[in-house]
Amino acid sequence: MADNKVVGDVEEEDIKFKERKRWVFFGLPFTFTKYIITDNMITRNEGFLSKVENDCYMYKVVDVRLVTSFFERIFKLGTVICYTGDTTDKELKLIHVKHAKAIKNYILEASEAARLKRRTINTMSLNTGDISDVDDVDGVD
Repeated sequence: MADNKVVGDVEEEDIKFKERKRWVFFGLPFTFTKYIITDNMITRNEGFLSKVENDCYMYKVVDVRLVTSFFERIFKLGTVICYTGDTTDKELKLIHVKHAKAIKNYILEASEAARLKRRTINTMSLNTGDISDVDDVDGVD
């Protein structure tokens, strides 16, 4: 039986992307922020002395945006912004990561697959604000 390395609560084989926040200049990973992306979850670990771990289930990701500044493009980095239905972090940012476009595309596909698997749908509120436009149920005007 193969001995799988465990990172946090996740086995190494389940991890799709494992990145670190990097400095924009030269793209060096001299920060204490790590991002782990699996089929079901996005995890952001921050801190050196005091650590903070933030998770977001993939099915809660509503939309994903890729932002690349001029210097990020020079050093082949990008920032992936995940818009979520999570209560702790409405915008989960994966800042200055390599392979940003591949990560963005993976999160888009995995979040849609996770919603289909859980049979959840994402709806928008189309509120016109005027209740008088709705037909009366009794037929009385």
